[in-house]
Amino acid sequence: MSAAPEIRPDQSVELLKALHILTRDGKLNQDSRRKLKQVYHLYNFIEPLLEEAFATSAEPVLVDHGAGKSYLGFILYDLFLKSRDKGKVIGIETRADLVKSSRALADKLGFRRMRFYDLSVEASITSDALPDRVDIVTALHACNTATDDAIRFALAKQAQFIVLVPCCQAEVAAILRQHKAESLSQTPLAEIWRHPIHTREFGSQITNVLRCLLLEAYGYSLTVTELVGWEHSMKNELIVARRTGAPRGNARERLAQILDQLNLGALTERFNY
Repeated sequence: MSAAPEIRPDQSVELLKALHILTRDGKLNQDSRRKLKQVYHLYNFIEPLLEEAFATSAEPVLVDHGAGKSYLGFILYDLFLKSRDKGKVIGIETRADLVKSSRALADKLGFRRMRFYDLSVEASITSDALPDRVDIVTALHACNTATDDAIRFALAKQAQFIVLVPCCQAEVAAILRQHKAESLSQTPLAEIWRHPIHTREFGSQITNVLRCLLLEAYGYSLTVTELVGWEHSMKNELIVARRTGAPRGNARERLAQILDQLNLGALTERFNY
């Protein structure tokens, strides 16, 4: 029997306790119930992608980039991979202590096809520990440029699917602020980000627009939607990309134009490569 009615029947209660989603006595508090709802909702988006990868790949590989404590990777393994005899989940994280604790938890739970590596984005692309190609790349609440690290990795590994929930996007907003006076003198549209709160929100919006154009330039089709209701999380945008091999014709041109018109030329290397 499940520890709580929200918990799926085959879910590992021991895992949920280790992730602090369940209390020691198997209960859910309000915060953990909200967190569990977000994870399950994201799982509903990823499950059909896993089904497709398992149907077409001899050894499916999902890489969670900027994995943190690997909440998502553990949940995906527990709900999907542990009942199957193939497939791997790999967590990439630069904080060695989190990698160590994730390895220990996977060993404790007997999740034998989980791997965790302490690698930078550049090292993760070239490391012999990872395959040349992977099926799915995820990045859940990877802060600021960590989402772009996941995109670079996914493009280098020719991932069939990329699932992103971006978070804490400050870099573009900082450059918008730096060039605000210049932009205001050039176009009335700069009023959109004149006030500090608008700068922050517009910077976040533009960051994801640029990411979407980059993915389309590399031959991905996109679904952009909300993960859960705004009452649960303000970091709520979900980008699901599917590799088609057919680049959108004007994506790179549009990307370059936006960078130029918003005085974001300093970000060309990050968004237009």
